[in-house]
Amino acid sequence: MGSATALNELIRRIGLNRQEIQQRCNLLNWQSSDAACLNAAADNMNTAQQTFTDRLYQHLEGFPGAAGVISDPVTQQRLKHSQQAYYQRLWRGPYNADYVDSRLRIGLIHQMAGIELKWYLAGYRLYLDEILAQLFDAHPNQALFASLLKAVFFDMTLAIDTYSAAQRKALEDSEARFARALRGANDGIWDWHLGHDRLYVSTRWAAMLGLDHDSLGESSASWFNRVHPEDLPGLRQAIEAHCNGRNAQLNHEYRMRSSTGDYLWVQARGVVETDASGQQRMAGSQSDISARKAIEEQLQHAARHDPLTGLGNRLRLDELLPQALQQLSHSGAREAALLFIDLDRFKLINDSLGHHCGDQVLIEISRRLAHCLRPGDHLCRFGGDEFVVLLTDLACAEDAEQVAQRMLDSLSLPLHLAGQTLVVSASIGITALQPSDASQDALQAADLALYQAKQAGKAQFARFSEALQVSAHYQLELESALGQALERDEFVLHYQPILRIEAQGTRFVGVEALLRWQRGSTLVPPLEFITSLEDSGQIIRVGDWVLSQACRQVRAWQLAGQPHLHCAVNLSSRQLLQENFVERLSEILRDSGLAASDLILEITESQLLEDSTATLITLRALATLGVRLALDDFGTGYSSLGYLKRFPLHILKVDRSFISGASQNAELTAISPAIIGLGQSLGLEVVAEGVERAEHLDFLRAQGCHMAQGYWFSRPLSAAELHQQFITPPDEPRPTCTSRASLEEPTEQ
Repeated sequence: MGSATALNELIRRIGLNRQEIQQRCNLLNWQSSDAACLNAAADNMNTAQQTFTDRLYQHLEGFPGAAGVISDPVTQQRLKHSQQAYYQRLWRGPYNADYVDSRLRIGLIHQMAGIELKWYLAGYRLYLDEILAQLFDAHPNQALFASLLKAVFFDMTLAIDTYSAAQRKALEDSEARFARALRGANDGIWDWHLGHDRLYVSTRWAAMLGLDHDSLGESSASWFNRVHPEDLPGLRQAIEAHCNGRNAQLNHEYRMRSSTGDYLWVQARGVVETDASGQQRMAGSQSDISARKAIEEQLQHAARHDPLTGLGNRLRLDELLPQALQQLSHSGAREAALLFIDLDRFKLINDSLGHHCGDQVLIEISRRLAHCLRPGDHLCRFGGDEFVVLLTDLACAEDAEQVAQRMLDSLSLPLHLAGQTLVVSASIGITALQPSDASQDALQAADLALYQAKQAGKAQFARFSEALQVSAHYQLELESALGQALERDEFVLHYQPILRIEAQGTRFVGVEALLRWQRGSTLVPPLEFITSLEDSGQIIRVGDWVLSQACRQVRAWQLAGQPHLHCAVNLSSRQLLQENFVERLSEILRDSGLAASDLILEITESQLLEDSTATLITLRALATLGVRLALDDFGTGYSSLGYLKRFPLHILKVDRSFISGASQNAELTAISPAIIGLGQSLGLEVVAEGVERAEHLDFLRAQGCHMAQGYWFSRPLSAAELHQQFITPPDEPRPTCTSRASLEEPTEQ
């Protein structure tokens, strides 16, 4: 209802016509001289009214109800401003029909905002007290105060009328709502005299069961005889609990037999009272809740089952697994096991054929897995492309392996979908269940076994063992320590020399910076922590640190006598896809003083394929900056000529496998020169990795490859070790690099 409509309705309820208003003025002995008297003093009262308004709100803040309304400073300021306007109108008028409307509107707004009438009246009283003191202290004017009283009391009558009318309307609305509720109620009504066992039920109560009211008896038997036998004890207990005061009311759901013999769900509500003679009577209603119960059952089923495959979901597994573990503790219980299944490379299907085809594959996979199980076994979709199988009543734990193998065999059969023939494989982790297991422990054990199967090459199963648990704990401990390694200054850089192959020997021209983790007295191999840095996102901060340290160190070496030395740093995919990476790198180069052309960023083939558009934009920006770009481990991936031409590459690094195996493998002997020639034909500088013997160096010299690194020259060295061996003052003899036969056997670089 709009404010104008509400005001008109309010005036109508109060009965404020012209005659009523005039009568109130006459009762108060209001004269035109009163208006003139107030108007003449209005300007002198502004300061006093401002002071009073501040005092009033300070006073109201001490009362919880009022404080809740005026606690917001913005709201309080607005209310104060409105109050000032209210008082100005009180003194200035004009006292006409609009004056009455404005007072009623203010009262209506205050009533709707929750301002109680007692606050209103208290405010009038405080106002008169303040103004009385002001009038009689400054210049006693009894006539002025009398005029003010008339105006204030007129306003008070309007305020009281407003609240009274609003309360009457609220009562009428409440009664109307109750009447509508009774007309629209679809419940049956019952009244039961417990002492005499006399039961009255309404026509609607009987019709709910498809019965005629006159066909029912007058005792409680006509009620209880139709309650489902399984539900009757619960209903009697609920009635007894309420009658004995243990429950505040009867509120119970149960099934009742209809005239057709079918059962419907009903809900009975009621309260018991003791009459003057000490007899108990209970009255209440009964609602047909069959539709709600059906929906609840559907929702419960939906909540516990996967909508795509119809299999139980994780919530359903959370119910089944504790039950199975509890049953294992019973005498005569046989073995049970849990299988954790994860499809191999399923993302490739979604990415290449779309999610709709991926869903169809999952439906077929779930069907095949289900056919490998016995009645009583449970297959659940754990999420995505993961499934969990609960096997119970096994003769021995090893039987779970036979089930797993059946599943692997079934999945290996070709799958024909949308004109495509697909072969899907899975990895399976198996754990035997023990009565002492917790559900999460069992799932964790199966998941660890699944991870082992993945690591072993996929398309196979693996069993959980304590060694897997120990390994997982070690990995967790390692990752926890890794998260603090940068702050603890535990990362160090080692540098492997890069040399130029010349006719008479080799010349030291650059280094590749390699990250190492010095954890206490242990130097943790990169393979044990680089992946964790990538997965956790810490590689971004650590990668920045590597770039900064490497650039500073190489610049220091340049100043120490190696002015043409360059530095190569491996780049993470996460770094490459950072929006501000180019700006960050520019800042690092500027701070270190290293020229952009002396920095080489190494990327892998897989990085070029992850997000080619975003990657291409970043690489072009880096090339524009002057940084040189190297493609690392070339030949181990797709080795596409397309991206060699598309991306702004400067250097091609030939993987060590092509160099170390060239002398023993005829195929590699043919491929290696081709790769070197390909890079040179594209105008790329070629760097050979993994030079470990003299014949490797001779092979590269014969192929015209001018850059190399490997253990034949030097293992990766700390900055101090490399400085001692390679960075020497100009007046001291530098070590030759034509032979490094004394170096230790090659290991991971």
